[in-house]
Amino acid sequence: MEEDFYPEEQAPAKSIKGYKIVIIILAIILGALSFQYFRQVRDLKQEFAIERDTLTNRLTNMIANYDSLRVENDTINANLAVARYQADSLLESLQKERAWSRRKIREYEKKMGLMRTVMEGYIHQIDSLNQLNTKLIGENRTYRLREASLRKRADLAEEQAAELNTKIRKGSVIRARDIRLVALNINDKEVTRASRAAGLRVDCVLAANELGTPGQRTIYARITGPDGYVLANSSGAVFDFEGEKLSYSASREVDYQLKDLNVSIYYGGSGISGGKYNVQIYMDGYMIGSNEILLR
Repeated sequence: MEEDFYPEEQAPAKSIKGYKIVIIILAIILGALSFQYFRQVRDLKQEFAIERDTLTNRLTNMIANYDSLRVENDTINANLAVARYQADSLLESLQKERAWSRRKIREYEKKMGLMRTVMEGYIHQIDSLNQLNTKLIGENRTYRLREASLRKRADLAEEQAAELNTKIRKGSVIRARDIRLVALNINDKEVTRASRAAGLRVDCVLAANELGTPGQRTIYARITGPDGYVLANSSGAVFDFEGEKLSYSASREVDYQLKDLNVSIYYGGSGISGGKYNVQIYMDGYMIGSNEILLR
């Protein structure tokens, strides 16, 4: 009877041993798969970390580029501020992200690509404005140089005109020549001795001058005696000369017609004595002639 049951006892033992082998093999396979899985997960996390750092650096550089963009245009500056805020928000979201995946990375890359395109558009606008400003600055500089040149030429022309006007004005002054001082007696006759004189006569010639203005003139004679005092007219009248009031000895109205005109001006008064006299002739606000004359 024992011999009949022995084969039946051996069969379960063999089955159990076979199961153990299978279980061991499965455990080994499972361990290998688990190891491979965890290694892949670890590698994927490292890869995602690298991608995250790369995205962070790119986004940080983009924000720095936004900060470097400056233009004197309120509209563009306002748009840049909005884009800068969006970049800050994306960076904050990226730094807080925990559920990383390839899909997430592609989403961030897509958003950053759009921001990059927007920034490049602003850069293009700013470059265009800078080029336009450079052109306008160059044109403005050219205009200023041209304006300065024209102003210089105008000033030079004005100086030349003023100089010419001065020359013409000086050239139009009527001069007195051949100035004489003659002693007269009570009958207006010439005498040779000043001690016998009752008056004086100033003779001169108003020289011809085509640049002058014809018409009535008042001519003044200012006679300074040997004592250095001016022989004043009886009324004590004065005339204007270069902002001053000057006394004069005698005056006369003449009609000057741009030709030589002989003029005699009479002084009647006391204080006539022998000595050196100085005679000055004035007309039109100018001293037009003078002479020193000795009366004996």
